[in-house]
Amino acid sequence: MRLDAKALRYMSNDDFRVLTAIEIGSRNHDIVPAPVIAQLSHLRGGGANKHISDLVKRKLIATETNSKYIGYKLIYAGYDYLALRTFSKRGTVTSVGNQIGVGKEADIFVVAGEDQKEVVLKLHRLGRQSFRNVKLKRDYFRQDQSPSWMYMSRLSAMKEYAFMKVLHEHNFPVPTPVDQNRHCVVMEFVEAFPLRQISS
Repeated sequence: MRLDAKALRYMSNDDFRVLTAIEIGSRNHDIVPAPVIAQLSHLRGGGANKHISDLVKRKLIATETNSKYIGYKLIYAGYDYLALRTFSKRGTVTSVGNQIGVGKEADIFVVAGEDQKEVVLKLHRLGRQSFRNVKLKRDYFRQDQSPSWMYMSRLSAMKEYAFMKVLHEHNFPVPTPVDQNRHCVVMEFVEAFPLRQISS
């Protein structure tokens, strides 16, 4: 999935309040109704509806309908923006560069931090067709649970960051962990070649 961070600079605090409200509302609703979004974002109904409409146009949330009501759902693009906003506030990420890798469970980008030093942003994206059996293979998923793929991606990123920190502290040759938020991990950029590019 492509990460287009251009719209980030044009988004208001209220846009992010609505995005965060949908994220919070998703804990109790598969599809979050507009009145719940307005209540959680502390915006009046009309104000919240305008921001909801803008977020749908920007493809950061999706409109869903069930038998009782029309509601809204956070999608990976919106989740990316929430994480990038947090990293931006912390000074971990100030600009987004090119995609340098894509796998079954993550997209990887070069980004710059506050000191303009290149680091790597890894966005976990569980739930792709080629990685549907994650629920059978990951130890942090209990069989009696049915969490969303976004929540699973968040757990995956948290676990990767925790392991990376421990390995780095014990002098294992892993990239230096920099930061983690939601489904994203920021780590040191290592100047190296993939093994498949080395012939001898």
